[in-house]
Amino acid sequence: MSVPRQRQAPTGGPRQDYVDAFDDFDTFGGLDEDDDVFAPRNGGPAHAPGAYASAYAADPYASVTDWDPDTGVGVPSETDEDAAPTGVPAQTRGSKGRTFTGIAAAAVTTVLAVVVAGQVANGRDDAAIGTQSATDQARDARDSGASAKPSASAGVATLTYSEAMAKRYPLSATLKGPGKFDAVPGVAKAPGKGQKYTYRVDVEQGLGLDGELFAQAVQTTLNDNRSWAHGGARTFERIHTGKPDFVITLASPGTTAEWCAKSGLDTTEDNVSCDSAATERVMINAYRWAQGSKTYGDHMQAYRQMLINHEVGHRLGYNHVTCSKNGALAPVMQQQTKFLDHDGIHCRANPWPYPGS
Repeated sequence: MSVPRQRQAPTGGPRQDYVDAFDDFDTFGGLDEDDDVFAPRNGGPAHAPGAYASAYAADPYASVTDWDPDTGVGVPSETDEDAAPTGVPAQTRGSKGRTFTGIAAAAVTTVLAVVVAGQVANGRDDAAIGTQSATDQARDARDSGASAKPSASAGVATLTYSEAMAKRYPLSATLKGPGKFDAVPGVAKAPGKGQKYTYRVDVEQGLGLDGELFAQAVQTTLNDNRSWAHGGARTFERIHTGKPDFVITLASPGTTAEWCAKSGLDTTEDNVSCDSAATERVMINAYRWAQGSKTYGDHMQAYRQMLINHEVGHRLGYNHVTCSKNGALAPVMQQQTKFLDHDGIHCRANPWPYPGS
């Protein structure tokens, strides 16, 4: 805002001084043409026991629609407040000058009051519009399913269950952990009415893997109708304390080998998993969980589902089998981490006991 010019107190009558008091102001309240004291401030709102027996006799893999025909692998079905006024008030000389200046100031104040009142009224309307805009934005966000809360970690997107299950994670094929386990806390109730199996999820310390994701994968996979819960025959419940029917354990390759050796099984040759039947533990090799296998390629979620179903299948009493028809889906109890093709027969990758369900 321009600083008013200092002038000599007038010597004429009050009428002339009254007029002079306005000679630096325009018709809307005494502002120079370039001044905009009441301009709006910047800012505002910016805008998830027995063998297979008859299970495979009728080729339950015949009708499957959710697999990639080329690869044979299943495709797994986010104002500053106004600054204080600046400038130096105009100075006057003499009592008469002060009197006339006071008269002029009163007149100017009256004009400015009218301008300010208009601007405040406009500002109030603008604020109301801004509030309505924010309300509309919140409603749009709610209707679209977007979260109204800010991200817990700015700039870091939270993965859905399927996204997390589709990722590979770093872990060495030669890792040997401490052999100490932590049970994943919490429970997951059995959703079905069939024969109930209880299990606990243990994760070896120091793996750097998401134990809760692993636990969710076990519960979700086992209770899928394509899995061992098929047709309501079984239902699976995760517990945290008490005596479970088995403990499904995510462990380093070295620790997996130790626990599998207790049941006479060697997992070191192909770095695989096992059901250590002489113990309570179903061992899932963390290297395979993190990195997958050549047989499944980039289909990590399907591979992880197969790992869970295959090893728990052993715990339920099922033995190894292979597909017997060229181009057929591999039975889930085939050692799919090691091979898909055998004896000139090409088998297609399959993570489910009942894939057509």
